[in-house]
Amino acid sequence: MDKEKIVSDLNTEAGFELLFKTYFRELHAYAFSLLKDWDIGEEIVQALFLKLWEKNEWTNINTSVKSYLYKCVYHDSLNFMRREKTHLRYQTLTAHALKNETDDASNKLKLGEVEHHLGLALNKLPEKCRAIFHLSRFEQLKYHEIASQLEISIKTVETHMVKALRILRKEMQEFLPLIALVLFNMFKS
Repeated sequence: MDKEKIVSDLNTEAGFELLFKTYFRELHAYAFSLLKDWDIGEEIVQALFLKLWEKNEWTNINTSVKSYLYKCVYHDSLNFMRREKTHLRYQTLTAHALKNETDDASNKLKLGEVEHHLGLALNKLPEKCRAIFHLSRFEQLKYHEIASQLEISIKTVETHMVKALRILRKEMQEFLPLIALVLFNMFKS
């Protein structure tokens, strides 16, 4: 059959239906071999035939109809894979960014809550005990430096620190797992 006869047959519904029935299965198998997905392969081939029927551009075919159909399935499959790859990359980047933002917000919220309760717990310490704890933990002075600055013995500093840590441990008991989690996440990143 010559090209003009095939093209004129394709302009009729019966001719187009014959073309569809003739090539659909093998084009579907070809699309499946490229995409490794049975349903997507079927969608690609169906979309191709729908596009060809709607646009009715059979006169633009310069090769055999079969070659043209295979070439279209090949290009449509490649385009689909490119879109999926781009979509997957975007999803991965978005998911990663959202996880980081969520983790940061969650850690800030947890840390803020811990800091609030720590402030309340520190206020429960006796004044001298609180002052020694502050110098030791927040200003990072050594026990002998604290003793020298406050003009007390090192043993008194140690006694106040033990008392402060015991009270804080009791007051902050419910937050110990949270403190550990926040510290773990801070050192992990």
